[in-house]
Amino acid sequence: MKGQDDQRTTESPFGVTRAGQQVDAFDLTNARGLEMRVITYGAIITSLRAPDRDGRIDDLVLGHDDLTGYLDSSPYLGAVIGRCANRIARGRFTLDGISYQLPTNDGPNHLHGGVRGFDKVVWSAQPRGGARAPVLTLTYTSADGEEGYPGRLSATVRYELTDHDAMPRATS
Repeated sequence: MKGQDDQRTTESPFGVTRAGQQVDAFDLTNARGLEMRVITYGAIITSLRAPDRDGRIDDLVLGHDDLTGYLDSSPYLGAVIGRCANRIARGRFTLDGISYQLPTNDGPNHLHGGVRGFDKVVWSAQPRGGARAPVLTLTYTSADGEEGYPGRLSATVRYELTDHDAMPRATS
């Protein structure tokens, strides 16, 4: 078993969006060797490598090996979606007596935050290693009116690998 000093988070470039934004990858490894890779584009978990009962390491996550795969085809693999998860019929809703029309991206409906949901934006990342467990906190602020939604929304996602090889926790 690895010692607690072996827990780590490393950062590397993953690519550049078509709009010229840098996307980084963060590799988190816990004290027992469980490895998770998260990219700042969509706060996507691109890989979770864990040993099976015979000790063979394998990737448990379906995803792409490079940014182009996520830019060209986005079936929401490993991504954080939002502002809404699921569909909003006809892209319309009423809040406090005010009607809002959202873009439709699933036939006549609005799906998973719209044309440019949280899965298609670059998040800010703050890694933290240390004695307890490797942690990656990602944040994104959705402006008032983004994708037609009212109000400014700040979202935070925190990924952590525990020392007991528990599944990574995502909190928001």
